[in-house]
Amino acid sequence: MDRPLLSLRSTLVFLLAVLSGAVAGGLTALAGDGAPRSVLAGLAVAGVAVPFFDRLVDSGRAAEPLIPTGGSASEGEHRG
Repeated sequence: MDRPLLSLRSTLVFLLAVLSGAVAGGLTALAGDGAPRSVLAGLAVAGVAVPFFDRLVDSGRAAEPLIPTGGSASEGEHRG
């Protein structure tokens, strides 16, 4: 049991989906709809949020690093 049950990315995606569903269900309940509609709204939002947050977290992988980690531009520069 050295490895975790879920990866960090999966945990983050599911956590964000659950939080989104809870907020949607809570707001639906505060709007005056009944409990069944609030639960359905929360489940629907959570179901849609999983692929959304999965793509959102995955899109960050393809981005270039903000801080250059060495490169050809600074190789020729000498400060003396």
